[in-house]
Amino acid sequence: MDDLDLTPTPLEERRRTAARRPGYIDLSATNPTEHGLLFPPDILRACAEPYWAARRYAPHPRGLLAAREAIAAYYARRTPALAVPPDQVFITASTSEAYALLFTLLAAPGDSVLAPVPSYPLFAHLAAMRGVTLAPYAIRADDGGRWQIDTNDIGAQAGRRARALLVISPHNPTGQTITQPLALRGAAATLPIVADEVFCEFPYALGSVPPLGALMPGATVFHLNGISKMFALPDLKLGWIAISGPRAGDYIERLELLNDTLLSANSLTQTMLPALFERGAPFVATMRARIRAALDGALAVLGAMPAMQVAPPPAGAYLFPRVRGCDDEEALVMRLLDAGLFAHPGYFYDADDGCRLMLSAVLEPSRLSEGLVRLHSVLQPA
Repeated sequence: MDDLDLTPTPLEERRRTAARRPGYIDLSATNPTEHGLLFPPDILRACAEPYWAARRYAPHPRGLLAAREAIAAYYARRTPALAVPPDQVFITASTSEAYALLFTLLAAPGDSVLAPVPSYPLFAHLAAMRGVTLAPYAIRADDGGRWQIDTNDIGAQAGRRARALLVISPHNPTGQTITQPLALRGAAATLPIVADEVFCEFPYALGSVPPLGALMPGATVFHLNGISKMFALPDLKLGWIAISGPRAGDYIERLELLNDTLLSANSLTQTMLPALFERGAPFVATMRARIRAALDGALAVLGAMPAMQVAPPPAGAYLFPRVRGCDDEEALVMRLLDAGLFAHPGYFYDADDGCRLMLSAVLEPSRLSEGLVRLHSVLQPA
């Protein structure tokens, strides 16, 4: 990463200028704490209170047992249920740290991990930090705008020093969600799977998001999740790895050593976790309902725009519509900035099927509505 150019692009320079003006709206904003999705402070205080009287630093390389038991109980409540013993749960400071641990565990420098395209750009940076490359496989949109994994593409990539398969379900930013076992063949069928499920608590067109390990019980699946998205608590920094499958035990000792080397997850948040699961369900339901309502409204508005092609996502908190008649995403976003509006262009996610915009349902509802009105105005024919 020594040659990484951090010079702001012309688009970023224009965005920073626009952001300083009154009325600026970022339609791709994802920070829940900036948009009224704040976990109830009285519950946080109550969850933290028992920690102080019994405060001791007694770290465990997998994380505190009570927290791991709470995570195991969470998977047992999923639909369908997934049995993950607490001994196969590892607590980390974040999902990003979990990725870094797994890239180190599963691959050596020069090896590759199969990763979806389009996808969130963070993964390339995390892989580069470990000297691992990402071998892209495609998630493709059909004529109706619905996304599917190209399993043939996975098979074609699997022989290139691939050591793991990364799947994101629900996928960011498309919302594509795995509801059936992946039809993997040859070398791809033997790869351990890293399953990022951080948006699983936000089904939309689906009734629920199944854990991948329940769909593929014969595969080794490393399930990643955390409290950042689930409870809108990105500031309290806690994630986890839950391993399922008959070969899960092959990885326990080495992952324990890696996690013990860092010991990044703080004891306070780990101690709070069982109570967060127990008392946080009403807030999660409220947040889920707000995001669902935002997606309902945004889909109705976008569906009335001739320039937009969009389909309801199976799950997640984002939309990734295609802009018809557009062949220059950069120019499109510059026009949005002139209107005090910003949205991530599709090339931020390596999408290459025309012009796309990432729109977030996390935004405060009135700002989202106002932003969509401005978007409509920009896209109106001259």
